[in-house]
Amino acid sequence: MAAAYELRCRECGKRFDNAPLSICDECFSPLEVICDLEAARGTFTREAIAAGPSSMWRYKSLLPVPEDYKPVTPAGWTPLLPAPHLAERIGAKNLYIKNDAVCMPTLSFKDRVVAVALANAQTFGFDTVGCSSTGNLANAVAAGAARHGLKTYILVPSDLEPAKILNTQVYGATLVRIDGNYDHVNRLCSQIADRYSWGFVNVNLRPYYAEGSKSVGFEIAEQLGWRLPDNVVCPMAGGSLITKIRKAFKELIALGLVEEKEVRFFGAQATGCSPISTAVKNGADHIEPQRPSTIARSLAIGNPADGVYAARAIRQSGGWAEDVSDVEIVSAIQELAETEGIFTETAGGVTTAVTARLYAHGRIHPDDLTVTCITGNGLKTTDALAGVYDQEAAIRPRLTDFEAYISQKNDEPELVVEGANVR
Repeated sequence: MAAAYELRCRECGKRFDNAPLSICDECFSPLEVICDLEAARGTFTREAIAAGPSSMWRYKSLLPVPEDYKPVTPAGWTPLLPAPHLAERIGAKNLYIKNDAVCMPTLSFKDRVVAVALANAQTFGFDTVGCSSTGNLANAVAAGAARHGLKTYILVPSDLEPAKILNTQVYGATLVRIDGNYDHVNRLCSQIADRYSWGFVNVNLRPYYAEGSKSVGFEIAEQLGWRLPDNVVCPMAGGSLITKIRKAFKELIALGLVEEKEVRFFGAQATGCSPISTAVKNGADHIEPQRPSTIARSLAIGNPADGVYAARAIRQSGGWAEDVSDVEIVSAIQELAETEGIFTETAGGVTTAVTARLYAHGRIHPDDLTVTCITGNGLKTTDALAGVYDQEAAIRPRLTDFEAYISQKNDEPELVVEGANVR
């Protein structure tokens, strides 16, 4: 390689120099960044990583950014937390949560991928960047572009959650609402990128953008004391996250930083938009597009760009995929908050509910070391909980009133309906 990384076709293997490209001109398959592991061997060591910043940039040697790049966003290095209370409820004994609900600066794992994409946008000379988004990516691109001093155009489906719209506009981005679903928006962004020569992070910058997800895998291994888990449970939208965490683990093995081990990967989707889990369950080699209909809008991609590769990675690892209903999603959001003090958005509700089902169906052994990935913060999707909690009448500031209130609460039975608790 002339550089420490290059582009390569995922199907025919044709090699390309670094450029804002995402599709092979020979077979029209997607391109992927391939890092020169030998070149990184001397710098990508446990000691060098430990001496690096408390962010994803401690793994800079295996991320596709120029050697002299000076990071401007401190994304990543989020906590890996033991989850004993949730584990007890769902029949697990060794469960951890990778909590990107606190990722900086916009509270989702998309801050990682955007950081790498925008580094390359500057390298390629773009002064305007954009994306198609179901919400979290819009927030991350808007904030990252503000830090980099880039102009921003962001296209989103018109039914996006209000909090995510606000969290995009506040950074000064131009937000364009499209009367259609994510797949309509993404097709339009591809046309815009060609017409205006802008850097769209999940279109012409996609190969670089996707590599940012490797930092999740690097962090999991380091935070477990440089060992790999038995299982990883991930939410799936476009399908890239699973493939990149698996790639990160394989790169760590190749460099001798962890012992060789086949980690099983499990994918989580909402039943209202489950093209990848459907393919896994049916043993299909292709993805049948679906029309999204779910409260988990951040996962509502009916024709996922990396769906085939995600399904392939799941099957090759010996894992599985599941999907859950909107009722189960809301119940799981509550359960994660009540047991572990983590308020997740709807995508995290999907992952938590699917994790519980995997244990219930015996697909994950209770003693396995399992990491479940929470990718976004619940403050972005509070509308999903509308009507779940009552706003009770205020009481007077008197001890007698408080004692009467407590007495009444202790006498109230908890009502249970199918799939959720009602308080």
